[in-house]
Amino acid sequence: MLRILATLCLTVFASAARAEIDIVEVTSSGGIEAWVVEEPSIPFVALEIRFRGSASLDLPGKRGATNLMAGLIEEGSGDMTAQEFQTAREALAAQFSFRAFDDTLSISAQVLTENRDEALALLRQALITPNFDQDALERVRAQVLSGIASDAKDPNRIAGAAFDAAAFGDHPYGTAIDGTVESVNALTQEDMFEAHRNALTRDRLYVSVVGDITADEVGPLLDTLLGDLPAEGPPLPPDVAFGLDGGVTVIDFNTPQSVALFGHVGIKRNDDDFFAAYIINQVLGAGGFESRLMEEVREKRGLTYGISSFLVPKFHAEMMLGRVASSNATIAEAIEVTRAEWARMANDGMTAEELATAKTYLTGEYPLRFDGNSEIAEIMVGMQMIDLPPDYVINRNDFIEAVTLDDINRVAAELLRPDDLHFVVVGKPADLVSTQ
Repeated sequence: MLRILATLCLTVFASAARAEIDIVEVTSSGGIEAWVVEEPSIPFVALEIRFRGSASLDLPGKRGATNLMAGLIEEGSGDMTAQEFQTAREALAAQFSFRAFDDTLSISAQVLTENRDEALALLRQALITPNFDQDALERVRAQVLSGIASDAKDPNRIAGAAFDAAAFGDHPYGTAIDGTVESVNALTQEDMFEAHRNALTRDRLYVSVVGDITADEVGPLLDTLLGDLPAEGPPLPPDVAFGLDGGVTVIDFNTPQSVALFGHVGIKRNDDDFFAAYIINQVLGAGGFESRLMEEVREKRGLTYGISSFLVPKFHAEMMLGRVASSNATIAEAIEVTRAEWARMANDGMTAEELATAKTYLTGEYPLRFDGNSEIAEIMVGMQMIDLPPDYVINRNDFIEAVTLDDINRVAAELLRPDDLHFVVVGKPADLVSTQ
């Protein structure tokens, strides 16, 4: 069944051309739904597949299983060894990637039209019949363990791990998706098959297809590619409250420069005030050299090379976070100025000029994201996962323009909580001690 949902006219300024994008909703005979954009001008197809759950589905004592499993999918499947699989993929000029995140298992594929059926048959083999051979398991395990060891020496990673653990405790968000040395070393081949069964299920599947393919062709293709996956997966984890109060946590680390990750509870992506929060974040810390934090912390005082803020609306929790690095001698002042700017925006809001400038940037850069088949496919599958309708790409800039200065200042007062900011600082900061 096909239904044309929207025709999207986006001015792509980078090429000074006008791109018309017809999003078509496809439901295969097997019940797999996808969004499709037909673009026959270039002979290749981009396919984006997402499964909700991913590393959040790791079983107790098995942290890192989904991440390790994702790294093994290409390491041999069917009757092919890892080397044979890679040789076959390269011969078809196909590109596949498999990545695990907190809530999403991401599979991306780019295939040439002339090799499409063969390339997707190879992808199906990897998805449906992975081998998880012991030799491959040990090789990829070693890579993961190397990454864990590297993270243990990275101040930013140390700060992130401590922040997440304090904020989310024993929820999956409280630990890194890579797992620990102990948990990864304990993972077995059977754990890989179990993680695969739990993560790749049709009930949490989202698909977008863009390129040299018709909507009529997509349904049968999806049934062949994905129809033999398990129908349902285990329960998702519950929502979790952000559990950090305001304050400072100092982690001693021998480095001349301290790094800080800071933040408090954020805002849900489906909140009516999300676009106001989005603009607030742009002006406060996401706008690069135009942001207030960069102006106050770097330009006026020279306390850092860079500082930023960002909204993080995860599926089971939401945060507003920021990062800054400064010398051990000045990190305390950088934190003080950051908290003061947080408070200034909360108390005084922003100016009409700041709002106008932010709107101009945010509405102007949006069409530039639609500059290729893979980019469009990734945007579309992301929209599906957060329940946005296809006409969102038409209306998105209208949502930005509709935000008023009164909206901004009301939401700033509600969203920004300077007293609730918690700073996790890794380094040897002067004049700064843990408050709890």
